[in-house]
Amino acid sequence: MEKLDLIAGATIALDKPLTWSSFSLINKFRYEACRFLGIRKLKVGHAGTLDPLATGVMILCTGKHTKQIPQLQEGRKEYIANIRLGQTTPTYDMESEPDAFFPTDHITRELVLERLQGFVGTIEQVPPAFSAVKVDGKRAYDLARKGRDFELKAKTLVIDEIELLDYTLPDIQIRVVCSKGTYIRALARDIGLALGSGGHLTALRRTRVGEFTLADCYRVEDIQSFLHQHVAPLDTTNE
Repeated sequence: MEKLDLIAGATIALDKPLTWSSFSLINKFRYEACRFLGIRKLKVGHAGTLDPLATGVMILCTGKHTKQIPQLQEGRKEYIANIRLGQTTPTYDMESEPDAFFPTDHITRELVLERLQGFVGTIEQVPPAFSAVKVDGKRAYDLARKGRDFELKAKTLVIDEIELLDYTLPDIQIRVVCSKGTYIRALARDIGLALGSGGHLTALRRTRVGEFTLADCYRVEDIQSFLHQHVAPLDTTNE
């Protein structure tokens, strides 16, 4: 098997751990790769971030493969999402404490199945206030943390599939296949509203980006062994 040339360009899938930022994962890989190759700099980019409380597939591109990032970002994404109904949080996930509570007694499995199908197809979604969306040149999460009032415009996106995997009130688990730009946190919010209640994420795992699945991913603890097994060392014979 031909070894990868990270400087010329390679595409690698990693499984982002819980609480890690996307940039922390990139920095970890870059550090280990530079150390392995004995260089100071390596161009590394990614094809779509994940929130710190989300785990799963992140595609990293090095060298000239970074030019493929826009194309890779267009790939369909699949997620497994755990949603708690009956309450909301400002961030739509577990990063913040619940700020409101709602009834769930009226919610049935049949109602959940019916409402979920209403999200399949082309929909309009308002991004979370705590997101990287820019408002007048500033990140929305910066404005939200400062308590500023602002309005985010709805974005058009496509939900290909939604499947109910588990129904154990007040929690449900769903599988979502969607286009780029979809905020699963916002989807949890909207599902809660559609059920006449509230909702926020309790766990999120990205299981696929385009053709890359979790089966293709390396874990953080495997990065060093991956480099030694699959990456070509620098040729220093001519130095």
